[in-house]
Amino acid sequence: MNIRIFISSVQKELAEERITLRDYISGDPLLRRFFNIFLFEDMPAADQRVDKCYLDEVEKCDVYIGIFGNDYGWEDQEGLSPTHREYLKASELEKHRLVYVKGVDDNQRHPKMQKLISNAGSSLIRRRFNTAEELIAAVYASLVKYLDNKELIRVGPFDASYCRNSGVKDLDEEKLKHFLGLARRARNFPLSEETTSQEVLAHLNLLDNGRPTNAAILLFGKQPQRFLISSEVKCAHFHGTQVAKPIPSYQVYKGTVFDLVDQAIDFVMSKINLWVGTREDGPQVPVKYEIPREVVAEAIVNAVAHRDYSSNGSVQVMLFADRLEVWNPGTLPPTLTLEKLRQPHGSVPANPLLAESLYLTKYIERMGTGTRDMIQRCVKAELPEPEFTLSDGFTITISRPVRQVDNSVTQATPQVTPQVTPQVTPQVIKLLENINGELSREELMTAVSLKDRKHFSRNYLNPALDGKFIEMTQPESPKSPTQKYRLTKKGEELLKTIQG
Repeated sequence: MNIRIFISSVQKELAEERITLRDYISGDPLLRRFFNIFLFEDMPAADQRVDKCYLDEVEKCDVYIGIFGNDYGWEDQEGLSPTHREYLKASELEKHRLVYVKGVDDNQRHPKMQKLISNAGSSLIRRRFNTAEELIAAVYASLVKYLDNKELIRVGPFDASYCRNSGVKDLDEEKLKHFLGLARRARNFPLSEETTSQEVLAHLNLLDNGRPTNAAILLFGKQPQRFLISSEVKCAHFHGTQVAKPIPSYQVYKGTVFDLVDQAIDFVMSKINLWVGTREDGPQVPVKYEIPREVVAEAIVNAVAHRDYSSNGSVQVMLFADRLEVWNPGTLPPTLTLEKLRQPHGSVPANPLLAESLYLTKYIERMGTGTRDMIQRCVKAELPEPEFTLSDGFTITISRPVRQVDNSVTQATPQVTPQVTPQVTPQVIKLLENINGELSREELMTAVSLKDRKHFSRNYLNPALDGKFIEMTQPESPKSPTQKYRLTKKGEELLKTIQG
């Protein structure tokens, strides 16, 4: 970024302040990223009138900083000093002007300087200072505010800031309506499903001067990764205990935070082992995953909701033979430590607006109980307690059940019943259990609570068709708009086996 600052005043009495200010801005890690400075002392020798050079530099600048003292300085034929000329030029060109006046006693000032200060004060706010340190503090605050107003930096929460280059047109109204239905059923959300998108966004504080915030795009955007590239989730499955190529299964999921969470959870649940019981002990068929679904969901939701979205890193979900690792580019808030995560603690979300919508749809709770719930569920499932670590990000590690093989190799203990074949994933079972008669693709997606068509086809519909557990009502026209799907005899038999 190249924002040019012109520091005005050739008065000898303020030479030290000008140089100190230049050195500070040039050395500050934040300000030097954005600002370049013109200062009289830095000018090389040139065959050019000094007064014309100054005015040329004023024309080139974006920000004019005027430092006024007691002296008025050398006067031209019209009785105006270079400092006065520079200020008038900056005003004429409507530059962003910042004026700082040294001292509080105006009685010692040259009459023309008094008049200049008075004129400046009538059109903008001026600040007074006594020392170079006070000048630096005042200029720093003004420049940070300038960057904030230009939306070049963020001083509030990331999710509450305007999503640059986006507009309301980039939000999906169907996703908003789907959210309203979920929130009303889950938390008695007060707005009806007929509420306009603008009203919903305003109610959720997801607009910044009528423009969508980062949270709005992440929650309801048509293509969130178009604006926030790293918001995707990367999932990988390794047969061993280390990262190694080739990777047996690797997926990069895109979409809203709801899509990301659903897809990542499904990825893990389709890879881990599943045990299906019988109805011997009651009407409900017992189904048990080697890692409780609630634990997997909490780890993934935690990563997506609390990550640092200003980072170029993406959430990574890695399933190994002996563990599940969920990493996100983020850290703990100052009030929390790794030890406190295992104890009762308050909820301190990194992205409060994002967390609010996830709470309203029951993806998360707001009481800071998530990590302790994970620990309790793992203990109940006879698994070691999850590990929480901080390094270049925040990692949750969940152990898988292991057994000894050849006295050296450990791997997850198989727990799938013999009747369930490798192609019958938990997603296929869920789909079969929700088919009643003949249903369209849209009706099936609604039945299993999915919105992403590609994810539904890849993990639900196609495996069920390939396994001949369901069939098309119009197999000769697979892309027919009136196409529907129904259970086959093989699918019915599988359901009977699962349901005992």
